[in-house]
Amino acid sequence: MEFLLALAIVALVGLFVLWPFRAAATGEGVSDPVEDEVAELEARKETLYREIRDAEADRESGKLGEPDFSRLDGELRREAIGILKRLDKLRG
Repeated sequence: MEFLLALAIVALVGLFVLWPFRAAATGEGVSDPVEDEVAELEARKETLYREIRDAEADRESGKLGEPDFSRLDGELRREAIGILKRLDKLRG
């Protein structure tokens, strides 16, 4: 009886340990590189939008002068436009 119980425990532990390998072999859990890139670009886009809003708020509050704001805003918007173009290409 103890032998059967030990055998059942070993079998369950083996299944638990080997399950990720089964998923990888069948393609489950494997992500699409395009979807991964889209997700990264979307996250970066949202970060850039937040940085643009922050820069505008800093300019309005006087923390950021007009020349510095213009330079920063231009850089952020150029990067955001590049991301939007890349997203368009990936989404077809």
